Amino acid sequence: MSPNTRFLSRLIGVYCVIVALSMVANRMATLETITTLLYNSPALWVTGVATVIGGLAIVLKHNVWTGGAVPIAITLVGWIALVKGSLLLFLSRSAETTLFLEDFHFAQLFYLYTAIAFFLGAWLAYRGFRDA
Repeated sequence: MSPNTRFLSRLIGVYCVIVALSMVANRMATLETITTLLYNSPALWVTGVATVIGGLAIVLKHNVWTGGAVPIAITLVGWIALVKGSLLLFLSRSAETTLFLEDFHFAQLFYLYTAIAFFLGAWLAYRGFRDA
């Protein structure tokens, strides 16, 4: 595993675990925050910019499609962040609200999305620290 892959595996992994646990511990606050954010255009724009920066940093530094599951997963996380951030910047507020609240059924599938983030994070962190 390359040093970049190891670092990003640890970073993304620990981040996902912490955020997923926080979301579960504060489910109602998380749902309220996401809903409020989707109706606050300036805050949503700033979130989009930050997400594009994070995704673009990963894509530019680690656009790796070979070498096993960990490097590919990290690359996919980067591309997903870049696309998500771009959607936040370019879609209208109503389209964003429809996409994130209605099409993705965020409130109804809250625990599924949180579990995906947690297990992806746990796996990446484990692999990043284990392969040291």
